[in-house]
Amino acid sequence: MKLNTAQFMQLYAWYSWPNVILCFLGGFLLDRVFGIRLGTVIFSLFVCVGQIIFATGALVDHFWLMEVGRFVFGIGGESLAVAQNTYAVNWFKGKELNLVFGLQLSMARLGSTVNMNIMGWVYSKVGGLVGTPGYTTLGASLMIAAVTCLFSLSCALVLAFLDKRAEKILHKEQGKTGEVIKLTDVKDFPFVLWLIFIICVGYYVAIFPFIGLGQVFFIEKFNFSPAEARAINSVVYIISAPASPILGFMVDKIGKNVIWVMCAVVTTLTAHMMLAFTFWNPWIAMSLLGVSYSLLACALWPMVAFVVPEHQLGTAYGFMQSIQNLGLALIAMAAGSILDNKGYLFLEVFFSACLCIALIAVVMLYFVDYLRGGDLNLSAAARAKLQKQAASDSEIRRRPSRLTEGELARLKPMSAFGLRNRYLSRLGAQLPDHCSTHLSSLAHRSVLK
Repeated sequence: MKLNTAQFMQLYAWYSWPNVILCFLGGFLLDRVFGIRLGTVIFSLFVCVGQIIFATGALVDHFWLMEVGRFVFGIGGESLAVAQNTYAVNWFKGKELNLVFGLQLSMARLGSTVNMNIMGWVYSKVGGLVGTPGYTTLGASLMIAAVTCLFSLSCALVLAFLDKRAEKILHKEQGKTGEVIKLTDVKDFPFVLWLIFIICVGYYVAIFPFIGLGQVFFIEKFNFSPAEARAINSVVYIISAPASPILGFMVDKIGKNVIWVMCAVVTTLTAHMMLAFTFWNPWIAMSLLGVSYSLLACALWPMVAFVVPEHQLGTAYGFMQSIQNLGLALIAMAAGSILDNKGYLFLEVFFSACLCIALIAVVMLYFVDYLRGGDLNLSAAARAKLQKQAASDSEIRRRPSRLTEGELARLKPMSAFGLRNRYLSRLGAQLPDHCSTHLSSLAHRSVLK
């Protein structure tokens, strides 16, 4: 379609722009309006419609219509990720949450890997049927890809049914915490959560825009063929698919989330510097990138559940997705402009600078968390013990509320005067008239015995 790099990256930006606001609102709507089940179905429907509009724009050779499709797709895409995260936390908080996030990421990256390696083949096959490659072939190929979005919508419907059924069987009340959530709750987010947000933005803006531009990078710098460039560009997702659940399980068993996040950021920075300043085999750097990307997702995202109340999880995850998409939209446009004007070396230096910001934030997170007791960096055994103690304390706090007023009165400690009179009543001594009726009755019963 004769697009330059800046125009191509605009498609990424159009996906991200609506989510600057809608991810946060999506989380709020999940908490307050739609609920997790209906919200997931609605966001899945937006994804389907957006992909169909995007494919139609390519089919009729209207780039503006493709941009509209990406915008609509974006309305549902990231909000759907918020719903997915909320589902995971509702079902697995306090259990194998890191593993679940790893499996979640694994399935998403498996889809990305298939897309990056299969769509070229689909395009060539459709081109053979149509007769000539071009926008018609592109549109037909994208329309075929829309089938996966329909499958996603079907899964959302099935999941809603299963979740509703589980609610009846387990008497599990989802989205009914009794708490009042306000949009102004954002100002009450703890400082450590804002550091997590900075890490998220600083890290992911050095991953997704790079992968979007990576194919041409490997062709120009390493003289790879288009097929080889596609293969190595998808290594991050290929590694992420099997590595994410394994690393998630490891983080679950070991704990120390902040340390793992720090290792992931440092490893990713090393990989980008290798790609920028050396001609070493890029498979090494991309493999490091794939492992570190998987590790960060398994360790970073579950930490949100450790620092905010459960009734604000949808809002917190939504806001995290919102500022991530703001960063991605701005960096996508900046990356396209840098590449057109300065080249890949400057672009890699730019990505490295973003990772340095993430590294500073994670170091700050480590020390701030340490000064506040180290809750985020607990070992798995310590966290399990803490959660068990919290559950025990909660049960103890609930017990007195079940007692009657009379029972509560008898639980109150007796004064010295009351203890003396009770002792005398046990001996059968005659008590003065001004003593309590209860003690007098005790004395009377003692005498009868």
